[in-house]
Amino acid sequence: MKHFFLFLSKRRILQNLLSTSGPFKIVSRRFISGEILEEGLNVSRELNRQGISATLDYLGESVQNEKDVFEVIREYLKIINCLISMPKGKTFSELHNFNITVSLKLTQLGLAPIPANPAGLSFGRKSGPVISDAFCLNNIRQVAQEAKRHQKLITIDMEDSPYTDRTLQIYQTLLKEGFSNTGIVIQSYLRRSENDLKNLLPLGPRVRLCKGAYQEPAHLAFPAKKDVDLNYLKLLEILFSPEALARGSYPEIATHDEKIINWVINFVKDRRILSEQFEFQMLYGIRRDLQQKLVRQGYRMRVYLPYGTHWYSYFMRRLAERPANVLFLLKSLFQR
Repeated sequence: MKHFFLFLSKRRILQNLLSTSGPFKIVSRRFISGEILEEGLNVSRELNRQGISATLDYLGESVQNEKDVFEVIREYLKIINCLISMPKGKTFSELHNFNITVSLKLTQLGLAPIPANPAGLSFGRKSGPVISDAFCLNNIRQVAQEAKRHQKLITIDMEDSPYTDRTLQIYQTLLKEGFSNTGIVIQSYLRRSENDLKNLLPLGPRVRLCKGAYQEPAHLAFPAKKDVDLNYLKLLEILFSPEALARGSYPEIATHDEKIINWVINFVKDRRILSEQFEFQMLYGIRRDLQQKLVRQGYRMRVYLPYGTHWYSYFMRRLAERPANVLFLLKSLFQR
Protein backbone atom coordinates (compact mmCIF):
# COMPACT_ATOMS: atom_id res chain seq x y z
CA MET A 1 0.00 0.00 0.00
CA LYS A 2 2.86 2.37 0.85
CA HIS A 3 4.50 1.93 -2.54
CA PHE A 4 1.14 2.32 -4.28
CA PHE A 5 0.45 5.74 -2.75
CA LEU A 6 4.04 6.88 -3.26
CA PHE A 7 3.63 5.93 -6.92
CA LEU A 8 0.40 7.94 -7.10
CA SER A 9 2.13 10.97 -5.53
CA LYS A 10 4.19 11.33 -8.73
CA ARG A 11 1.28 11.00 -11.20
CA ARG A 12 0.66 14.42 -12.75
CA ILE A 13 -2.58 13.42 -14.47
CA LEU A 14 -4.11 12.20 -11.22
CA GLN A 15 -2.80 15.28 -9.45
CA ASN A 16 -4.55 17.58 -11.92
CA LEU A 17 -7.78 15.61 -11.55
CA LEU A 18 -7.93 15.31 -7.76
CA SER A 19 -6.56 18.77 -6.98
CA THR A 20 -9.77 20.25 -8.38
CA SER A 21 -12.07 17.64 -6.83
CA GLY A 22 -14.30 19.15 -4.18
CA PRO A 23 -14.59 16.00 -2.00
CA PHE A 24 -10.82 15.37 -2.08
CA LYS A 25 -10.07 19.00 -1.23
CA ILE A 26 -12.35 18.76 1.78
CA VAL A 27 -10.84 15.46 2.94
CA SER A 28 -7.32 16.85 2.52
CA ARG A 29 -8.10 19.42 5.23
CA ARG A 30 -7.40 16.67 7.75
CA PHE A 31 -3.71 17.15 6.92
CA ILE A 32 -3.62 20.59 5.23
CA SER A 33 -4.42 23.76 7.17
CA GLY A 34 -5.75 25.63 4.14
CA GLU A 35 -4.84 27.05 0.76
CA ILE A 36 -3.76 30.57 1.82
CA LEU A 37 -1.40 31.89 4.49
CA GLU A 38 -4.16 33.44 6.58
CA GLU A 39 -5.72 29.99 7.04
CA GLY A 40 -2.38 28.55 8.12
CA LEU A 41 -1.86 31.38 10.59
CA ASN A 42 -5.33 30.87 12.04
CA VAL A 43 -4.63 27.18 12.66
CA SER A 44 -1.22 28.11 14.13
CA ARG A 45 -2.86 30.44 16.62
CA GLU A 46 -5.35 27.76 17.62
CA LEU A 47 -2.49 25.33 18.22
CA ASN A 48 -0.70 28.00 20.27
CA ARG A 49 -3.76 28.30 22.50
CA GLN A 50 -3.36 24.58 23.20
CA GLY A 51 0.30 25.06 24.13
CA ILE A 52 1.51 23.62 20.82
CA SER A 53 4.03 25.38 18.56
CA ALA A 54 3.84 25.27 14.75
CA THR A 55 6.08 25.38 11.72
CA LEU A 56 4.46 26.72 8.55
CA ASP A 57 5.25 25.07 5.23
CA TYR A 58 4.13 26.60 1.93
CA LEU A 59 3.41 23.49 -0.12
CA GLY A 60 5.13 22.86 -3.43
CA GLU A 61 8.24 21.24 -4.86
CA SER A 62 10.27 20.92 -8.06
CA VAL A 63 9.63 24.49 -9.25
CA GLN A 64 11.06 24.73 -12.75
CA ASN A 65 11.10 28.41 -13.73
CA GLU A 66 12.42 31.68 -12.37
CA LYS A 67 9.04 33.41 -12.15
CA ASP A 68 7.51 30.69 -9.96
CA VAL A 69 10.60 30.59 -7.72
CA PHE A 70 10.33 34.32 -7.08
CA GLU A 71 6.67 33.86 -6.16
CA VAL A 72 7.71 31.24 -3.60
CA ILE A 73 10.34 33.59 -2.16
CA ARG A 74 7.77 36.37 -1.83
CA GLU A 75 5.44 33.98 0.01
CA TYR A 76 8.13 32.98 2.51
CA LEU A 77 9.12 36.60 3.08
CA LYS A 78 5.43 37.30 3.66
CA ILE A 79 5.30 34.55 6.31
CA ILE A 80 8.32 36.00 8.09
CA ASN A 81 6.83 39.48 8.03
CA CYS A 82 3.63 38.11 9.56
CA LEU A 83 5.69 36.73 12.45
CA ILE A 84 7.64 39.91 13.19
CA SER A 85 5.26 41.00 15.94
CA MET A 86 6.22 37.97 18.04
CA PRO A 87 8.60 38.62 20.99
CA LYS A 88 12.32 38.36 20.32
CA GLY A 89 14.78 36.12 22.15
CA LYS A 90 18.24 37.22 23.21
CA THR A 91 20.01 34.38 21.41
CA PHE A 92 19.04 31.85 18.78
CA SER A 93 19.16 29.10 21.41
CA GLU A 94 16.19 30.83 23.06
CA LEU A 95 14.12 31.07 19.90
CA HIS A 96 12.67 27.58 20.34
CA ASN A 97 10.10 29.22 22.59
CA PHE A 98 8.71 30.98 19.53
CA ASN A 99 5.30 29.63 18.65
CA ILE A 100 5.66 29.66 14.84
CA THR A 101 8.67 28.89 12.63
CA VAL A 102 9.07 28.28 8.89
CA SER A 103 9.86 25.13 6.85
CA LEU A 104 10.75 25.07 3.15
CA LYS A 105 12.02 22.85 0.36
CA LEU A 106 15.03 23.75 -1.77
CA THR A 107 13.38 22.50 -4.96
CA GLN A 108 10.90 25.33 -4.41
CA LEU A 109 13.77 27.80 -4.48
CA GLY A 110 15.55 26.75 -7.66
CA LEU A 111 17.52 23.63 -6.78
CA ALA A 112 18.30 22.06 -10.13
CA PRO A 113 16.63 18.74 -11.07
CA ILE A 114 20.12 17.37 -11.85
CA PRO A 115 23.50 18.62 -10.63
CA ALA A 116 24.50 21.68 -12.61
CA ASN A 117 28.13 20.61 -12.22
CA PRO A 118 28.40 16.79 -11.93
CA ALA A 119 32.08 17.02 -10.98
CA GLY A 120 31.24 19.13 -7.93
CA LEU A 121 29.06 22.09 -7.09
CA SER A 122 30.38 25.58 -7.65
CA PHE A 123 28.25 28.13 -5.88
CA GLY A 124 30.14 31.04 -7.40
CA ARG A 125 29.35 30.04 -10.99
CA LYS A 126 27.94 33.01 -12.97
CA SER A 127 26.80 31.23 -16.10
CA GLY A 128 24.45 28.35 -16.83
CA PRO A 129 20.71 27.77 -16.43
CA VAL A 130 18.62 29.98 -14.16
CA ILE A 131 17.35 26.95 -12.24
CA SER A 132 20.61 25.86 -10.64
CA ASP A 133 22.23 25.14 -7.30
CA ALA A 134 23.90 28.56 -7.26
CA PHE A 135 20.54 30.20 -7.95
CA CYS A 136 18.99 28.17 -5.12
CA LEU A 137 21.72 29.10 -2.65
CA ASN A 138 21.22 32.79 -3.35
CA ASN A 139 17.48 32.40 -2.86
CA ILE A 140 17.62 30.47 0.41
CA ARG A 141 20.27 32.93 1.62
CA GLN A 142 17.81 35.76 0.98
CA VAL A 143 15.09 34.05 3.04
CA ALA A 144 17.53 33.07 5.81
CA GLN A 145 18.86 36.64 5.96
CA GLU A 146 15.38 38.10 6.40
CA ALA A 147 14.58 35.48 9.04
CA LYS A 148 17.85 36.17 10.87
CA ARG A 149 17.22 39.92 10.80
CA HIS A 150 13.96 39.36 12.65
CA GLN A 151 15.26 36.48 14.82
CA LYS A 152 13.07 33.85 13.18
CA LEU A 153 13.89 30.18 12.69
CA ILE A 154 13.67 28.33 9.39
CA THR A 155 14.14 24.62 8.60
CA ILE A 156 15.21 23.14 5.27
CA ASP A 157 13.14 20.04 4.53
CA MET A 158 14.89 16.98 3.11
CA GLU A 159 13.51 15.59 -0.13
CA ASP A 160 14.30 12.34 -1.95
CA SER A 161 17.84 11.05 -2.28
CA PRO A 162 18.89 12.74 -5.59
CA TYR A 163 18.82 16.02 -3.63
CA THR A 164 20.45 14.88 -0.37
CA ASP A 165 24.09 15.78 -1.06
CA ARG A 166 23.26 19.19 -2.49
CA THR A 167 20.77 20.02 0.26
CA LEU A 168 23.35 19.22 2.93
CA GLN A 169 26.04 21.20 1.14
CA ILE A 170 23.81 24.27 0.91
CA TYR A 171 22.87 23.90 4.57
CA GLN A 172 26.50 23.68 5.66
CA THR A 173 27.29 26.73 3.56
CA LEU A 174 24.56 28.68 5.35
CA LEU A 175 25.84 27.64 8.79
CA LYS A 176 29.39 28.64 7.90
CA GLU A 177 28.07 32.03 6.74
CA GLY A 178 26.53 32.59 10.16
CA PHE A 179 22.90 31.58 9.58
CA SER A 180 22.55 29.67 12.84
CA ASN A 181 18.80 30.30 12.66
CA THR A 182 18.62 27.56 10.01
CA GLY A 183 17.88 23.89 10.69
CA ILE A 184 17.93 20.74 8.58
CA VAL A 185 16.06 17.43 8.28
CA ILE A 186 17.76 14.02 8.49
CA GLN A 187 15.87 10.86 7.47
CA SER A 188 16.51 7.62 9.33
CA TYR A 189 15.49 5.37 6.45
CA LEU A 190 18.57 6.41 4.46
CA ARG A 191 21.64 4.27 5.04
CA ARG A 192 23.90 7.31 4.73
CA SER A 193 22.25 9.35 7.49
CA GLU A 194 24.61 8.33 10.32
CA ASN A 195 27.62 9.67 8.43
CA ASP A 196 25.70 12.78 7.36
CA LEU A 197 24.75 13.53 10.95
CA LYS A 198 28.27 13.03 12.27
CA ASN A 199 29.60 15.39 9.61
CA LEU A 200 27.14 18.06 10.71
CA LEU A 201 27.78 17.85 14.46
CA PRO A 202 30.84 20.16 14.57
CA LEU A 203 28.56 22.93 13.26
CA GLY A 204 26.07 22.56 16.12
CA PRO A 205 23.03 21.91 13.91
CA ARG A 206 19.35 22.05 14.74
CA VAL A 207 18.15 18.72 13.33
CA ARG A 208 14.62 17.50 12.69
CA LEU A 209 14.92 13.71 12.69
CA CYS A 210 12.19 11.89 10.76
CA LYS A 211 11.87 8.42 9.25
CA GLY A 212 11.40 9.48 5.61
CA ALA A 213 8.44 9.43 3.26
CA TYR A 214 9.82 8.90 -0.25
CA GLN A 215 10.25 5.76 -2.31
CA GLU A 216 13.92 4.78 -2.42
CA PRO A 217 15.85 1.74 -3.70
CA ALA A 218 17.04 -0.79 -1.12
CA HIS A 219 20.72 0.03 -1.64
CA LEU A 220 20.01 3.59 -0.45
CA ALA A 221 17.29 3.08 2.16
CA PHE A 222 16.40 0.39 4.67
CA PRO A 223 13.39 -1.49 3.24
CA ALA A 224 12.27 -2.96 6.61
CA LYS A 225 10.53 -0.79 9.19
CA LYS A 226 12.43 -2.39 12.07
CA ASP A 227 15.74 -1.31 10.54
CA VAL A 228 14.45 2.23 9.97
CA ASP A 229 13.39 2.36 13.62
CA LEU A 230 16.71 0.99 14.87
CA ASN A 231 18.58 3.56 12.83
CA TYR A 232 16.29 6.28 14.20
CA LEU A 233 17.31 5.35 17.76
CA LYS A 234 20.97 5.21 16.79
CA LEU A 235 20.75 8.71 15.31
CA LEU A 236 18.95 9.96 18.42
CA GLU A 237 21.78 8.69 20.61
CA ILE A 238 24.20 10.70 18.47
CA LEU A 239 22.04 13.84 18.67
CA PHE A 240 21.65 13.50 22.44
CA SER A 241 25.32 12.76 23.09
CA PRO A 242 27.04 15.19 25.49
CA GLU A 243 29.39 16.25 22.68
CA ALA A 244 26.53 17.13 20.34
CA LEU A 245 24.54 19.04 22.97
CA ALA A 246 27.67 20.91 24.07
CA ARG A 247 28.15 22.11 20.50
CA GLY A 248 24.64 23.52 20.45
CA SER A 249 22.77 20.77 18.64
CA TYR A 250 19.01 20.80 19.18
CA PRO A 251 17.20 17.50 18.47
CA GLU A 252 13.70 17.75 16.98
CA ILE A 253 12.11 14.31 17.27
CA ALA A 254 9.62 14.13 14.39
CA THR A 255 7.64 10.93 14.85
CA HIS A 256 4.20 9.60 15.82
CA ASP A 257 5.69 6.30 16.96
CA GLU A 258 4.86 5.91 20.66
CA LYS A 259 7.58 3.31 21.18
CA ILE A 260 10.21 5.80 20.02
CA ILE A 261 8.62 8.63 22.00
CA ASN A 262 8.65 6.54 25.19
CA TRP A 263 12.26 5.57 24.51
CA VAL A 264 13.14 9.28 24.28
CA ILE A 265 11.32 10.10 27.52
CA ASN A 266 13.19 7.37 29.40
CA PHE A 267 16.49 8.26 27.74
CA VAL A 268 16.40 11.96 28.66
CA LYS A 269 15.27 11.19 32.22
CA ASP A 270 18.15 8.74 32.73
CA ARG A 271 20.66 11.30 31.45
CA ARG A 272 19.01 14.32 33.06
CA ILE A 273 18.57 16.11 29.76
CA LEU A 274 16.26 19.09 30.21
CA SER A 275 13.01 19.36 28.26
CA GLU A 276 14.27 22.74 26.94
CA GLN A 277 17.07 20.96 25.08
CA PHE A 278 14.85 19.19 22.55
CA GLU A 279 11.30 19.03 21.20
CA PHE A 280 8.84 16.56 19.74
CA GLN A 281 7.31 17.26 16.33
CA MET A 282 4.31 15.77 14.56
CA LEU A 283 2.31 16.33 11.41
CA TYR A 284 -0.90 18.31 11.41
CA GLY A 285 -3.94 16.04 11.65
CA ILE A 286 -2.11 12.98 12.99
CA ARG A 287 -2.16 11.81 16.62
CA ARG A 288 -3.66 14.98 18.07
CA ASP A 289 -4.32 13.07 21.28
CA LEU A 290 -0.65 12.23 21.66
CA GLN A 291 0.38 15.82 20.89
CA GLN A 292 -1.79 17.13 23.73
CA LYS A 293 -0.63 14.37 26.09
CA LEU A 294 3.03 15.30 25.63
CA VAL A 295 2.24 18.98 26.21
CA ARG A 296 0.46 18.10 29.46
CA GLN A 297 3.55 16.15 30.52
CA GLY A 298 5.67 19.28 30.08
CA TYR A 299 7.40 18.51 26.78
CA ARG A 300 7.79 20.86 23.85
CA MET A 301 5.59 19.97 20.92
CA ARG A 302 5.66 21.50 17.44
CA VAL A 303 3.24 20.64 14.62
CA TYR A 304 4.28 20.69 10.96
CA LEU A 305 1.57 22.83 9.39
CA PRO A 306 1.38 22.83 5.56
CA TYR A 307 -0.79 25.13 3.49
CA GLY A 308 -1.21 25.99 -0.19
CA THR A 309 -2.89 24.74 -3.35
CA HIS A 310 -0.13 22.23 -4.22
CA TRP A 311 -1.26 19.74 -1.59
CA TYR A 312 -1.66 16.59 -3.72
CA SER A 313 1.85 15.06 -3.40
CA TYR A 314 2.05 15.82 0.30
CA PHE A 315 -1.41 14.32 0.86
CA MET A 316 -0.49 11.10 -0.96
CA ARG A 317 2.68 10.70 1.11
CA ARG A 318 0.60 11.01 4.29
CA LEU A 319 -1.66 8.21 3.03
CA ALA A 320 1.41 6.10 2.28
CA GLU A 321 2.73 6.46 5.83
CA ARG A 322 -0.08 4.97 7.90
CA PRO A 323 -2.98 2.57 7.11
CA ALA A 324 -5.14 4.60 9.50
CA ASN A 325 -4.86 7.56 7.15
CA VAL A 326 -6.21 5.48 4.27
CA LEU A 327 -9.14 4.31 6.40
CA PHE A 328 -9.84 7.94 7.25
CA LEU A 329 -9.91 8.81 3.54
CA LEU A 330 -12.26 5.96 2.62
CA LYS A 331 -14.57 6.68 5.52
CA SER A 332 -14.75 10.37 4.66
CA LEU A 333 -15.51 9.76 0.98
CA PHE A 334 -18.13 7.12 1.79
CA GLN A 335 -19.87 9.43 4.25
CA ARG A 336 -20.11 12.07 1.56
